[in-house]
Amino acid sequence: QVQLVESGGGLVQAGGSLRLSCKASGNIFNINTMGWYRQGPGKQRQWVGTISRTGVTNYADSVKGRFTISRDNRENTVYLQMSTLKVEDTAVYYCRWIERAGTDYWGQGTQVTVSS
Repeated sequence: QVQLVESGGGLVQAGGSLRLSCKASGNIFNINTMGWYRQGPGKQRQWVGTISRTGVTNYADSVKGRFTISRDNRENTVYLQMSTLKVEDTAVYYCRWIERAGTDYWGQGTQVTVSS
């Protein structure tokens, strides 16, 4: 089992920055991919980006160039650095870690609100 706890959400003005954290505990030996998703008001949950066990990152077009995913293996933590935030980035942000065999784990979510 893996437990994930997100933090770092809050209220920020458009154009500002925030860094979200996703700290894992438990048995992360089989984790292969770590990702971020978000769900805006009245919208479906959407993929934001992922970082693989080997450090390869991929991003949704809507955040490419503005968001950066990184990790600290010693702290079992993945980060989502968000810059040049837009009102449409307002959402609950979730981290999701996926094992090689496909089992996945989700955090509880953290609210990000971008004001105009």
